[in-house]
Amino acid sequence: MKKIQIITLFPEMFEGVLNSSMMWKAQKEKAVEFRIINLRDFGLGPRKQVDDTPYGGGDGMLLMPEPLFGAINDAKNYAKGSKVVLMTPKGQRWKQSEARGWADSSDDYILVCGRYEGYDERILTLVDKQVSVGDYVLTGGELPAMTIIDSIVRLIPGVLGGENSAEIESFSDGETLEFPQYTRPEVFNEMGVPKVLLSGNHAEIAKWRQENSEKAE
Repeated sequence: MKKIQIITLFPEMFEGVLNSSMMWKAQKEKAVEFRIINLRDFGLGPRKQVDDTPYGGGDGMLLMPEPLFGAINDAKNYAKGSKVVLMTPKGQRWKQSEARGWADSSDDYILVCGRYEGYDERILTLVDKQVSVGDYVLTGGELPAMTIIDSIVRLIPGVLGGENSAEIESFSDGETLEFPQYTRPEVFNEMGVPKVLLSGNHAEIAKWRQENSEKAE
């Protein structure tokens, strides 16, 4: 069973996502175990402080090293050997090939969700990989973490369903987008299904689908 732990200041954000649809099914099938760690539990002092102003001045607050070290070490003790992954715009761009590799791997993961203006740089000594979901900035790492979790877990054998479902999807070969697909009714608002898809000629259907798969930019 793959173990995925998430370190966050907003654990409630994950409740609906991880307990619905394929994420719920993956847990039911014991393909994955999720564990949410509230960073505030490792905060300092009576107010459970987790952030402070940056040395050298500047706007905003940074996540302090002590709470992050405490939370990461707690996660490592729970699942020894887990890879620590930091959600950050400075990280490597997430791709379908990465999701496939992580799904197939026997590794467990600890996803660290940043907040505020960033984090104390010293936490990078515990980080194995930095990941970005795009060239833009969000208010925290929670949404990127959800995206990465979804992209990985759905590829674990037995989670998605159909044997070939993941093989025909966009980016499954690293560069093409999935071909157009149609279902009943045959005609809707005077728009019909391409005749080749109704022909029963599997060779022609395969050719049409290949010709109509778009190259990703």
